[in-house]
Amino acid sequence: MSKAHKIAVIGGDGTGPEVVREAIKVLKAASTRYGFTLALQDFDFGGERFLRTGEVLPASAVSDLSAFDAILLGAIGHPDVKPGILEKGILLKLRFDLDQYINLRPIKLFPGVETPIKNKGPADIDYVVVRENTGDLYTGAGGFSMKGTPHEVAMQTAVYTRFQVDRCLRYAFEYARKRGKKKTLALCGKTNVLTFVYDLWERAFHEMGDKEFPDIKREYYHVDATCMWMVKNPEWFDVIVTGNMFGDIITDLGAMTQGGMGIAAGGNINPEGVSMFEPIGGSAPKYTGKNVINPLAAICAGGMLLDTLGEATAAAAVERAVMDVTANKLKSLAAGQMGFSTTEVGDLVAARV
Repeated sequence: MSKAHKIAVIGGDGTGPEVVREAIKVLKAASTRYGFTLALQDFDFGGERFLRTGEVLPASAVSDLSAFDAILLGAIGHPDVKPGILEKGILLKLRFDLDQYINLRPIKLFPGVETPIKNKGPADIDYVVVRENTGDLYTGAGGFSMKGTPHEVAMQTAVYTRFQVDRCLRYAFEYARKRGKKKTLALCGKTNVLTFVYDLWERAFHEMGDKEFPDIKREYYHVDATCMWMVKNPEWFDVIVTGNMFGDIITDLGAMTQGGMGIAAGGNINPEGVSMFEPIGGSAPKYTGKNVINPLAAICAGGMLLDTLGEATAAAAVERAVMDVTANKLKSLAAGQMGFSTTEVGDLVAARV
């Protein structure tokens, strides 16, 4: 009897529904090839719904989505909605309320994809960033005093509990062990300045490593040095673990080194619950409906979804198919310059799966 997976689909805004359509095409090809079934249900969360109803998310959204095995998200961001409303009201709310405490970001250069880093190729750019996803400056701790006056004060505080740090570190150590490449975990922080928050991270890092993961080599890098070495020596890295704010920054830098937002995918992971997978790029509203946007990041997000659901063989097949297409078919990853339409790129990957 084939295994069934319930997938919630949020196409979202702009080109989001277009790239999700191609990701689903590939997921269906994988399900046929590797003997599992998909039960898909669409949710209309995004800018159009907000403009129509004034509601960012219905009260039942979190409980409804909790009933699924995973969530596939296209993009959030609408030109007619003030920035922050949808991002905080949908993306951050779902991450926090579904306790998706890991943001998983593979930084991998595929064959045929250009990188701005001179003399580096796919063998050099292949590592993973594990970003803590529910703490830090994103908790909203802080506020204003005397707002609008010359003496205005703005405060926003980075907050971490030992519980949050430990569970993120444990996931990262286990991921480095499972990945089995260099079995090296690097903590990215700023212990010389952020002497409270990253003192906690560093102590927990070494205590856990000593007690539970003696087989994993440990390294430490300041965040500014990490940014330099991601450009100069990306081959040094295996798995990097870091807090929410630093992770937000270095993963975008990593995305550019792997060819840009058109190929970068990520997962918001709750290992004990429901996880959400998405392309890293935005909604790209100027390309909406033109069938020219690159769907590969969404397709790769679908591959990550399969891997997290235990369909590792199918996930690997999706990645191989994408690599074959980047190496042998596409002229570019840029919208309108691929040499194929959005739909045709999805067809190429699905056929190879």
